[in-house]
Amino acid sequence: MLYNSLTMTIFLMLLAVVVFFCLLLATAMQPLRSQYSLAELKRRAKHSEAFVLELDRHELYPALTTLLRSVRAVLIVLVVCLSIGAFGWWLGIVLALVVAVIYPSLARLPFIKKLAKKIYARLEHGLLDFVVRFERLLHGFREPSATSDKPVEVHSLEDLTELVERSKEAIGERERRLLVSALQFPTKTVAEIMTPRANIDYIKSSEFLGPLVLDELHKLGHSRLVVIEKDLDSIVGILHLRDLLSLDVKQSSSAEHVMDKKVVAIAPEVTLEEALRSFVKHRCSLLIVRDEDSNTVGLVTLDDLCIQLLGYPASV
Repeated sequence: MLYNSLTMTIFLMLLAVVVFFCLLLATAMQPLRSQYSLAELKRRAKHSEAFVLELDRHELYPALTTLLRSVRAVLIVLVVCLSIGAFGWWLGIVLALVVAVIYPSLARLPFIKKLAKKIYARLEHGLLDFVVRFERLLHGFREPSATSDKPVEVHSLEDLTELVERSKEAIGERERRLLVSALQFPTKTVAEIMTPRANIDYIKSSEFLGPLVLDELHKLGHSRLVVIEKDLDSIVGILHLRDLLSLDVKQSSSAEHVMDKKVVAIAPEVTLEEALRSFVKHRCSLLIVRDEDSNTVGLVTLDDLCIQLLGYPASV
C-alpha cells in the first residue's frame, strides 16, 4: 500500500514537472506577425504564394494569441492540481503559488525561447487550421487589442490608402475622401469607371433633329451623345447638346451636320492618369473605349475622371 502511494506521488511529481515545462514553452511561444499591413499582404498574396501564409498569420493573429493564452491557463490549472495531488493541500498550494510567480521569468530564458520557437514553427500549420475551425469560439474570449505605440510602417500605396482611411480623428471626411481618391487615381483603369456598351445612349447620323427628337435628347439628361452610322462599332462623331440650343427648328438638320467629327478612342486597360492626358492632348470631353479588335466596349467622360479624383463632377 505504501509502495503504491509512493509510486503515485512520484508519478504525479514527474507529471507536474512535465506540465510545468510545457507551461514554460507555451508562455515563450509567440505567434509570428508580419511586418506588412493587411492591405499590403492582400496585394502581395495575389501575386505570390509565399505571402498567403503571411496573410493567414496576420488575419488569425488575435485568435492564435487567444488560443495560446487558453492553453497556458489550462496548464496552470493542471500544475496546481498535480502539485496538490503529489504534496497535499498545504504544500501543493504553496508550490502552485511559487510556480505562478516564477514561470513568466523562466519562460524568458534564451534556451526556452529558442526551443519554443522551433516547436511553434512545427506546430504553426496545425494551429492555423485549428483556429480557422474554431475562430468564432475563440473570438468570444478575445480581449480587446491594445493600441500599439509603434510607428506605422508604409510599404506601398495600399498601405498609405489604408492609413488615410483609418485617420478619422485627424482628417475630416471630405479631406479623407479626396486623399483616398487621389491616391487610387493613378492605378485605376478606364474599364473600372467607364459606362459599359449596354448603357450607352446614341443617335444615328441620319436622324433629323426636329422638335420631337430634340425633346427626347433633352430628356436623356446627357450633355453629349455619340453619333453612329450602323451600330456602336461605327461611331462617327459626338453630338454636343449645347450646340442644339442655337439650332433653327424650322430648318431641321441631320445629326451628321451638327456633330463634332472628332472621335478619340482609348483602350480599357489604360490607367485614369493616362486617360486624363488624352483628354488634355485632344481637348475633348469624351473618349470612346475600344478593345483590341476595335469593338466599342464603353465610353468615359471627363466628368467620370473628375468624380474619381475629386469625388464630384467638374460641373458641380
